[in-house]
Amino acid sequence: MSDREVLLVVHPDRDATRDAAREVSARFAKAGVRLRVLDEDVREMLEADGGIGAPCTVMAPEQDPAAGTELVFVLGGDGTLLRATELARPNGVPVLGVNLGRVGFLAEADSDKLADTVQRAVDGDYQVEERMTVDVTVSIDGEETVHTWALNEASVEKSSRERVLDALIEVDGRPVSSFGCDGVLCATPTGSTAYAFSAGGPIIWPDVQALLVVPSNAHAMFSRPLVVSRDSEITVAIDPDGSPAVLTCDGSRTFDLPAGAAVRVTCGRVPVRLIRLWEGPFTDRLVHKFSLPIKGWRERHAR
Repeated sequence: MSDREVLLVVHPDRDATRDAAREVSARFAKAGVRLRVLDEDVREMLEADGGIGAPCTVMAPEQDPAAGTELVFVLGGDGTLLRATELARPNGVPVLGVNLGRVGFLAEADSDKLADTVQRAVDGDYQVEERMTVDVTVSIDGEETVHTWALNEASVEKSSRERVLDALIEVDGRPVSSFGCDGVLCATPTGSTAYAFSAGGPIIWPDVQALLVVPSNAHAMFSRPLVVSRDSEITVAIDPDGSPAVLTCDGSRTFDLPAGAAVRVTCGRVPVRLIRLWEGPFTDRLVHKFSLPIKGWRERHAR
């Protein structure tokens, strides 16, 4: 029996997802690769109806399920992939995403290339790309209370819909601007195509070493996005006399922030490793994912 193992991360909430998971399992089984999964329901789904899928071991997140595996294979959208990176990052295990959602900007392959994607994974026919993360620290009255991280972004947002968040932005210990807003996003280049993009921030190519600060619905004349050095330290300080807020990292990990709290964001010490299968520049990926028009105006409006 082969000692090769892959962690399969999937949320089997749709027929297409279940069908894709069964196909992946069967193809890994044929190649002699064992699977680890995170849920007993996933194991039962893969083994249902006399399935010929790969042998499965169910492991809880607290058991460090990615440790010792070749890669983490993800079926789903960007949210599923982001959750998978939490498991893969501590051990430096690369993550391969197959998009079953909508845009799926982080995913490397689409579902119609599933067979080829699994084969490339089995053969080790891929490149691994390191993506910058951010380390995030919360301080309250000078005491550090939270240490966390994000691949896409750390967002500091108002916790009450009826209130305005009064925030001060500092870069490298120097104040830049204060204003009332809905929130402030601190994003990586990877995250520039996610929440930060929706909030009006620029797209940053992944190989650009920088951090992005995007105010959300700020009530101020100067509230433009900022692109700063990867070596900079960004602080979002909440007005001590203002309203409380909430810190959210990658849309999943949340922390309540009282008035007066300060959130410090720096370049992460540990990157996330993403598997890349297809050669080509980021420009092509951007055009494909967003279905951007690339013909000239005259070509598109020729009679």
